[in-house]
Amino acid sequence: MKQVIVSKIYNTETAEEIHSWSNGLGSGDFNSLSETLYMTKKGAFFLHGDGGAMTCWARGNGNSQWGSEGIQPMSKAEAVEWLEQHDGSEALLEHEAFKSAVTEA
Repeated sequence: MKQVIVSKIYNTETAEEIHSWSNGLGSGDFNSLSETLYMTKKGAFFLHGDGGAMTCWARGNGNSQWGSEGIQPMSKAEAVEWLEQHDGSEALLEHEAFKSAVTEA
């Protein structure tokens, strides 16, 4: 998917995939949700999401709502928080972009 947001192009085909997560529900379920965190060649983070009619990725026209997909730009701090909440510990520990964001307790 490719989308222009605030005059910047976010493209899932040219960005590096960092981590994917899904709630495991089938694509026909209104609550189905899958998201993937990406990093562009210039180091910007973004989330690509695909979800059913009852998710944050849904679209509507006032009378009805349907599943959709989209892209959401993220700061590095937001990307770290998303990884922490979506089983992304391995990405946080291994990806060079997050080395400075993770410290020993």
